[in-house]
Amino acid sequence: MRNFQLAGRSTVHALNGMAATSHPQATLAAIEVLKAGGTAADAAVAACALLGVIEPQSTGIGGDCFALYMRQGRGDVISYNGSGRAPEAAEAAWYLERRITAIPLTSVHAVTVPGAVDAWARILRDHGRLSLDRLLQPAIEAAEHGYVVAPRVAFDWRNNVEKLRKGANAPRYLLRDNAPPAAGDVIRQPELARTLRIIASEGPDGFYKGAVAEDMVDTLRGLGGLHTLDDFAAHTTETSTPIGTAYKGYEVWQCPPNGPGLTMLVMLNVLSHFDLTPLAPLGVERLHLEAEAARAAYMMRETHIADPAHVDVDVARILAKEFAAGFAAKIRMDGMLDIPDVWPRPNPSTIYVTVVDKDRNACSFINSIAHPFGSGIVSNKTGVLMQNRGVGFRVEPGHPNCIAPRKRPLHTIIPCMVTKGGRAAMPFGVMGGQYQPVGQCHVLTNMLDFGMDVQEAIDLPRAFHYDGLYQLEDGIPESTAEALRAIGHRVSRAKLPWGGGQAIWIDWDKGTLTGGSDPRKDGCALGY
Repeated sequence: MRNFQLAGRSTVHALNGMAATSHPQATLAAIEVLKAGGTAADAAVAACALLGVIEPQSTGIGGDCFALYMRQGRGDVISYNGSGRAPEAAEAAWYLERRITAIPLTSVHAVTVPGAVDAWARILRDHGRLSLDRLLQPAIEAAEHGYVVAPRVAFDWRNNVEKLRKGANAPRYLLRDNAPPAAGDVIRQPELARTLRIIASEGPDGFYKGAVAEDMVDTLRGLGGLHTLDDFAAHTTETSTPIGTAYKGYEVWQCPPNGPGLTMLVMLNVLSHFDLTPLAPLGVERLHLEAEAARAAYMMRETHIADPAHVDVDVARILAKEFAAGFAAKIRMDGMLDIPDVWPRPNPSTIYVTVVDKDRNACSFINSIAHPFGSGIVSNKTGVLMQNRGVGFRVEPGHPNCIAPRKRPLHTIIPCMVTKGGRAAMPFGVMGGQYQPVGQCHVLTNMLDFGMDVQEAIDLPRAFHYDGLYQLEDGIPESTAEALRAIGHRVSRAKLPWGGGQAIWIDWDKGTLTGGSDPRKDGCALGY
C-alpha cells in the first residue's frame, strides 16, 4: 500500500469496466463507449482515434497499430498486426544507386503505408458492437471544434518545433506563427476533421482509396517518394497466433514478428534464471541484471527479427529455454557481458490503451507514428501526419531487415497480454520506442517479483541501457549509479522520462478490475 503522505496516485478500482490511456479525455471517451454498451474493442478504437487528434506527436491515422484481444478474458489470445509496408518500388538497389545507405528520419522514404485505420476496422469487425462512425465522433469533435493542449503534449511539441518548421506542410497544420502551442492553448484542425468524417462514412476505403489516398500519394510523390495508389489500396491487416513464454506462474503474450515482442520474451527468459525477489528494486544487482538481459535480447532483435513474409524468423529456437540459458550462464555480477551494443535510433512517441469491459473482453492496444510527429510530413489537403516507420529498415542487402517491396519494417510497438490458467490477468503496455521491451519487463517484474500493485509498478523509476550508455531516471539513487559504474557500466541521467504505460489487473475471484496509468504522461485510468 502506498504511503499517503508522499506524492503519488492510488490504483483505480471498478466492477464493470475500465480503461487506461495517456490522456484523461481519451480515457473518458473509452468509458463513455463502455457505458453505452460498447465492447473493449469499441472503447479502444474510440480512445485511440481521439488520441490521434489530441496527442498528435505520438499517434494518428497516418501511423500503425498492433493489438492483442481476448474474448471474455478466456481461451485464445488473438494478435492483430496493423503495420504498413514499403512501396512496391522500394528496392534496396534503388536507394544504394542514390547513395542512400540509411533511411533519414524526415525523408519521404521513411513513410510506409499507414496501417492503423484498416486495423481499427478489422478489430471492430471481429469484436465490436458499435459503428466506426459512432466511435470516431469524439475525434471529429476535437479536431473540428478544438481541444486543449495538455502539459506533456505541449512539452513534446516544444521539443520538436525545429522538426516541424522544416516539415512539408507541418508549419501550416501544426504550428502557430511558426511556434508550438503551449499547455492550455486550444487547437483546431478542420482538415483532419473532414478526413475523419470521410473515414467514418466510408470505412477504410475512405482512407486507402479515393480522394484521401490520392492526396497522400500526391504529397509523397511530390517529395520524391515511390508510393502509389496501388500501394495504399493493397494494404491489409494480419491476424495471427501470438507468441509467448512463462514467467512466475503466468503466461506472457506478444504479437509475433515483424513486431519486436520477441525481445521482451527473451529478456524474461534470461531473467527467469535469477531470483530477483530478495534484491532491492532500485539496487545495483536488479538494474545490472535487467541491463544484461536487455543487451542480449536486443542483439538478438537486431540480427534476427524481420518481416516473416520475407525472411524466415526462427521464433521457436529463439524462445527455447536453451537460447536464453546461454546468455544467463555468462552473466556476472562483477562485470558486463562481452557482447556488442547494437542499437537503432530511438523513437519515443507512441500511445498505449488498455480496456476491459463488463464481459471481461480484454484489449491491449498500441498505435504510433514512430518518432515524435513522425516524418514531419503532412498530406497537402487532408491534415494527415505521416509516420516515419521506414527508418526501421536497413539498406543492407543480405540483412534480414533490409528494405524490399511491400515489406514491413522491424517495429517497436508491442502490446502485451498476461494470462494465467487460460484467463486474462493483465492487458498492459509500456510505450516509448526502443525502450518498450525493457519497460514491460521492468513493470511486470515489479509486480511478480517485488509485489507492487499496478500503479506502484508503473511509477517506479526506470533505466535503459542504450547505445553503450546506461541512462537512469532521476529517481534512481546516486549510490546505485556509482555501483553500476564500478561494475563497468557507462552511466548518465536520462534527458527525458522513459516511456509511459497503462495496465489493468483482473481479479476473477473478487470480480474486480484494478488500473494504473503512468505519471510520465498526462493520462489516467478510470472505471465504473
